[in-house]
Amino acid sequence: MSHVSFYSSPPSGIPLPFVVICARLGSQWILARHKQRATYEIPGGHIEPGEEPAAAARRELYEETGAADFTLHPVCVYTVTAEKSTDGGYLFFADVKALAALPAFEMAEVCLFDRLPEQLTYPHIQPYLFDKVQQWLQAHL
Repeated sequence: MSHVSFYSSPPSGIPLPFVVICARLGSQWILARHKQRATYEIPGGHIEPGEEPAAAARRELYEETGAADFTLHPVCVYTVTAEKSTDGGYLFFADVKALAALPAFEMAEVCLFDRLPEQLTYPHIQPYLFDKVQQWLQAHL
């Protein structure tokens, strides 16, 4: 089982190689389905060497959804502890105004949902990140 924690700034000594972007188009949430899976996932991925977290979030959001016009908001830092190992990343919210064609990378399709679907790729992590973004939205937008 995984344990997810949230921070306002990066915790010392914990690798933070990921970005996750909860993205909304109008009132619907944007999730993607990987070509090799039947489940859905919140857009995200690895931060490349020398890349800033916000730049990685913008890149991953485009690569995984085709988001062409959006405003990106940093939410917090998160960590996941599973099997005595801890790492994490940066959580963002994206207010998407327009989607373009899905780039020919690893995603098979983009789907819009009113709420988080049950068929998640990372069901022990993604609901916590999604809930955190919803809390952030209530407080900030």
